[in-house]
Amino acid sequence: MSAANSDHDLDTPILDSEWTHLIQSISKQGGYAYVRMASRAAAGDRRAAEAAREMAWEQLHSGPWHSVLPVWRDAYSMACLHVSKLHVAAGEFSDALRALDMGLIMGGPLLKPDLHSLVTVVSAKARAARVSQQQQKCPNADRRLVRDDVVSKELLGVLPRKSLSCKMVVKRSGLSLEGFLSEYLLPGRPVIITDGMDHWPARSKWNDLDYLTKVAGDRTVPVEVGKNYLYPEWKQELITFSQFLERIQASGSTSAAPTYLAQHPLFDQITELREDVCIPDYCFAGGGELRSLNAWFGPAGTVTPLHHDPHHNVFAQVVGKKYIRLYLASLSEELYPYTETMLCNSSQVDLDNIDENEFPKMRDLEFLDCILEEGDMLYIPPKWWHYVRSLTPSLSVSFWWSEHESS
Repeated sequence: MSAANSDHDLDTPILDSEWTHLIQSISKQGGYAYVRMASRAAAGDRRAAEAAREMAWEQLHSGPWHSVLPVWRDAYSMACLHVSKLHVAAGEFSDALRALDMGLIMGGPLLKPDLHSLVTVVSAKARAARVSQQQQKCPNADRRLVRDDVVSKELLGVLPRKSLSCKMVVKRSGLSLEGFLSEYLLPGRPVIITDGMDHWPARSKWNDLDYLTKVAGDRTVPVEVGKNYLYPEWKQELITFSQFLERIQASGSTSAAPTYLAQHPLFDQITELREDVCIPDYCFAGGGELRSLNAWFGPAGTVTPLHHDPHHNVFAQVVGKKYIRLYLASLSEELYPYTETMLCNSSQVDLDNIDENEFPKMRDLEFLDCILEEGDMLYIPPKWWHYVRSLTPSLSVSFWWSEHESS
């Protein structure tokens, strides 16, 4: 049973087959009002579909995320599917895609195949209906995200003190898997691989604003707004990818806080972008298992403060440039990590404004650093502390993996 629609492209086979079981499970949790609204939504009642989605949303926010019953996440996905179909019937494709993205971001795993299937169909409808206003206004405009490949002295001037004056990260080209394993992964040493992603479609596509808008413009994504997650003004928002690209372009001419799409599983959500990148073979050199593949997209000036991660990391710089500073994993005490559990992998030291009286152990502490160029991949060993600053608008991808215990 699903929302009435003559368009067979909008079929939802998993929802149809799981409908009875889902409705029963929701009823057992006291969701009788939701079940009434969902049944009306399936028959084409738009108000009921919105009401069901709102009821499920309230359940998702009834307590800590880990305490939310999985059935309510599936209920939210179901409601998003109904809302999306009714928007499509009204020709409201952007609204339909927003509903589907909210289901992918907040909903449960059961109905994700149906959500992805509808995203493909609705995205095609949206593209067919959209006329590029940007091209109409200025058809010969430069539509590159990064237009100037040169990093200005002004940008280099905002780097942390002593930047690019100590030891630089080693650069290698033509690095074999055996060489990577023996010289860098096993000893736990960072390295920049300069030619590991030349074959990626993203290298030629992602600096094209028209391409990014076509593939992802109507999609809803979670972004961070503010200097970084350690600041009280920091917040999160949900905006369309087109709005996000507009903020990146405007960041140099406005005093507004930077907007950063950071550590988001974007490629699980927008599969067209996933097809543009390839998992580096280096991620499997030690018999490893990929843990996550995340996007880091933002304007010049975005900062990820000094922190460490638990996994091996290949950080791929697809568009633009970034400055990265690295400290040995063994220097944790000297880097003053927070004592709170949630922030214990982050340093209290603000590298952009180091107070050596408060943090005297930071004085003369050795580090490695680099400017990561477009097309470079940086290997960061587990627990190595790192600070990252975008020097231009920047699109990066991180690959986290862990070794098997027997490795």
